[in-house]
Amino acid sequence: MSERNIRVEPIDRQAVEDQEVEIVERKGIGHPDSICDGIAEAVASALAREYIDRVGEVLHFNTDETQLVAGEAAPAFGGGEVVDPIYLLIVGRATKHYEGQTIPAEPIALRAAREYLEETIPQLTFGEDIVVDVKLGEGSGDLQEVFGEDVSDSADGDEPSAPVSVPMANDTSFGVGHAPLTETEQIVLEAEHRLNGEYADENPELGTDVKIMGKREGDEIDVTVAAAMVDEHIADLDAYADAVESVREFVEEVANEHTDRAVDVHVNTADDYEEGSIYLTVTGTSAEQGDDGSVGRGNRANGLITPNRSMSMEATSGKNPVNHIGKIYNLLSTEIADEVVGEVDGIRDLRVRLLSQIGRPIDQPHVADVHVVTEDGVALGDVEADVEAIVDEELANVTEITRRVIDGELTTF
Repeated sequence: MSERNIRVEPIDRQAVEDQEVEIVERKGIGHPDSICDGIAEAVASALAREYIDRVGEVLHFNTDETQLVAGEAAPAFGGGEVVDPIYLLIVGRATKHYEGQTIPAEPIALRAAREYLEETIPQLTFGEDIVVDVKLGEGSGDLQEVFGEDVSDSADGDEPSAPVSVPMANDTSFGVGHAPLTETEQIVLEAEHRLNGEYADENPELGTDVKIMGKREGDEIDVTVAAAMVDEHIADLDAYADAVESVREFVEEVANEHTDRAVDVHVNTADDYEEGSIYLTVTGTSAEQGDDGSVGRGNRANGLITPNRSMSMEATSGKNPVNHIGKIYNLLSTEIADEVVGEVDGIRDLRVRLLSQIGRPIDQPHVADVHVVTEDGVALGDVEADVEAIVDEELANVTEITRRVIDGELTTF
């Protein structure tokens, strides 16, 4: 046991890759829950940068209670219309007054939300298809002072980008990370990324609301995709069927890059062509028609929902990146897990759990608990010292997580 209370022990289960049944889910960037996550995090980053620019440090805020109320739409082949706009409410706390300065937190939040939507979901016209409101209460006085005054210089030596002093944990809470990703996890994660990336660039009929569920039973993988289609680019039912088949073929190709197992891909399985019931949308998201959303109800900090693994229920998006454990430890535990399996040979599966204690420095967790499944022929003692050294180093550099979040280098969902 180290001075940072790092513990390395065998895991209490098989490696996930060896379990008979595995379930993995990802909600794409246009899913209502992901829209909330994305906007909450965009607002958080904007506020953090604005505080640094104005006062040289990150002040107290959080925006992790953002909510979406679905609208109503009338999709039609060739183009329909939004009848009742989506309503999104950015909720949280922010420091609006500091040492004689007034900081326009709510206009900053609205601008960040608009810029995020224009970049990631351009089918949603801000102020028409989606109405965004913001209600940020004033941060509590004691919490506004917890972050310290010292800041580090940015890489180019200009404006500071993150505090160098180690802050105290804001809560007694925990974060969880794991590595390496299984084949099924890799398929689900990459398929959504690439559908909403290279595929959508060439196929504008695909909306951003792409939800993927992976199920593996033994060596058979089923991937179920719910893909919203944009009506403006779909002329008729035949064109819709062709678009669905094209998505299926693309996901199958992605899957086959990651596994030699048998893969079966299903797309929009709720469609009923005879009844004319299909996943056709005006804006490319189910938020236009009855699907509400909330921060923290979707993907965990590693971008996936993984019931075969331990997970934290904390919402990572929108939390303050300086001392909010629900953000820092979920991101850091994932970074630690990736670093360990990348640097230490002989590890088949790894779980990292970091527990904070309120008021304790965040580089000194209450416990850093690492569970390992080693490869055949590798004993825990063969890797224990190397694992502990990496965990210790990553914890010593915990404030790098804050900097990387503010600089947009880490994703939270």
